[in-house]
Amino acid sequence: MSQHTADPMLSALTRLLEESHIAAPDQLPAAIAAAGRELGWSMALYLCDYEQRRLVPIPTPGASAREPLGIDSSLAGVAFQRVRPMHGSDEPSRVWVPLVDGVERLGVIEVTLSTGTDPDAPEVQHRLRLLALLSAHLVAVKMPYGDGLDRYRRTQQRTVEAELLWQLLPPFTFGCPGLVVSGVLEPCYEVAGDAFDYSVTDGTAYLLVLDSTGHDLTSGTLAAAALAAARKARREGLGLVPTVELVDATIGTHFGDERFATGVLGALDIATGQLQYINAGHPAPLLMREGKVVKSLDQGRRPMFGLGDHGGVTVAREQLERGDRVVFYSDGVTEARGTGGGFFGLDRLIDTLGRGAAADQRGPETLRRVIHDVLDYQGGVLQDDATLLIAEWASGAEDQLFPV
Repeated sequence: MSQHTADPMLSALTRLLEESHIAAPDQLPAAIAAAGRELGWSMALYLCDYEQRRLVPIPTPGASAREPLGIDSSLAGVAFQRVRPMHGSDEPSRVWVPLVDGVERLGVIEVTLSTGTDPDAPEVQHRLRLLALLSAHLVAVKMPYGDGLDRYRRTQQRTVEAELLWQLLPPFTFGCPGLVVSGVLEPCYEVAGDAFDYSVTDGTAYLLVLDSTGHDLTSGTLAAAALAAARKARREGLGLVPTVELVDATIGTHFGDERFATGVLGALDIATGQLQYINAGHPAPLLMREGKVVKSLDQGRRPMFGLGDHGGVTVAREQLERGDRVVFYSDGVTEARGTGGGFFGLDRLIDTLGRGAAADQRGPETLRRVIHDVLDYQGGVLQDDATLLIAEWASGAEDQLFPV
């Protein structure tokens, strides 16, 4: 280990980098705690569970046990939702700092400051931010190399088909200048046929929502094959039409006449806001403008994937305005059936999206609340997979998902 500098902040960051360099994922909490001690602070890591309802403490050797905290019922949860450090007036030495990799919310860090430290002082805020950003990045980088952190995020066992699909999904939130993309998928532990994907390359955001028939391992395998086909085409520089054709042919060739999938594939030019899309038998995406749903994007129709194109494919085009949101969803959202027998419905989805915009919620928090509304409406047990993907273009508020 290199000699630490006299600068306590640089010393803390150096300590965290050195101790995490060859650390296993479950050794990161100890490395984060050690970095905090360089500043005279106590630090504890909490990760968001897969249902985005609780912040779960990750144990650190020698530290006292902590209880999970509700995202909707705790100050730590407020920090997570707003992506802002929070402390109570009655306990200013305890600060909850959002753990964000890029713009993806992973959890929070509980920081107990040294006696007499002002949590609102600019230098303290700067130090908290740097430590949290580096910690979040290390958590994201290390997570795939072991199960030591992932296991704490689970509240129940997953089915094999859910395990298959979760390994194929991209991070749930991504942001860059001019764009924020966020997705959510339920039920976390039993999903079988729904999936989403995105990629940002050379100034174009490629977006995909998919819903395969059935609710078994074959459904999951079909969705995995469709994702692989779309990614192959995208990475080889093919356009929307040949991508759709490859997805269609892959499903038709390998899954026979009784299996198919619906989906929407889109390409958004981040510089101009022009969206191109093709819809294969899927619910039409919703266009939100100035906080309200103004239309359904119901053009560019073709048959479901796996049934052939039957006469060609038409690419639809929609010119977005700055601040627009495009919301993709599967029928598991609108067709969630409540205890009284009625559907959640499109009107209720539109209303929920509008209330989120009125409350100035960014896309990731809006989707978290929408999917919880859907789950609660159906008594916590979905009868079908439910997927949402939201793309926000040129809102000018991308940094609101970045801890400051």
